[in-house]
Amino acid sequence: MSLTRIEVENDETFESALRRFNKLVQSNRILLEVRNRRFYEKPSIINKRKRAAKLRKSRRQNIKSAQLAE
Repeated sequence: MSLTRIEVENDETFESALRRFNKLVQSNRILLEVRNRRFYEKPSIINKRKRAAKLRKSRRQNIKSAQLAE
């Protein structure tokens, strides 16, 4: 994981610098990575979760396409 930093301008307020930093952290998905690494998950559990997410997504797509066909 890389270090995220911003350059604070001379006349910039703390609030605006903090806002820019938060946007950068969110765009780099750093908090998501921290949440995922908080507890160790076995690779089999990760794969199971990914398969379930794929299945949910495909079901949603099927329902959406069926509604459009009607």
